[in-house]
Amino acid sequence: MGICALFAACGQIPSDHAACGVDACRMRHEILQSGEASWYSATFQGHLTANGERYDGGALTAAHRTLPLGSHVRVSSLATGKSVVVRINDRGPYIKKRIIDLSYAAAKTLGLTDARSMQVRIERVESTANTQTESNGGGILTTGN
Repeated sequence: MGICALFAACGQIPSDHAACGVDACRMRHEILQSGEASWYSATFQGHLTANGERYDGGALTAAHRTLPLGSHVRVSSLATGKSVVVRINDRGPYIKKRIIDLSYAAAKTLGLTDARSMQVRIERVESTANTQTESNGGGILTTGN
């Protein structure tokens, strides 16, 4: 699959999808990238993100250098085995070895807040009409068929 087609597919995820019980996510297990993730410090709370909204540490969002703004990806910790679906709303990270910057809520879900960075895998999330996605209360998304 060409990179343009991959990004176009990511851009088709509904922008209102979040951990709020909407129809939306099914994994195709297409790994986009693996590498080091970090998370935003509290000093960024309220700062403008690349898409014009204010950073909210309690939202499941992330910064990525090239993924389309508004797209959704599943980030999985290689250390803890936990995963979370985040919406890309900012650009970064600006530290060379890192591939994604997570909001505090997303980092906490993965067990990352005790460290500054963690090895993760980023996978594409594809929209489907027949899959219910909801939060389990801890920020981890679960899907039912």
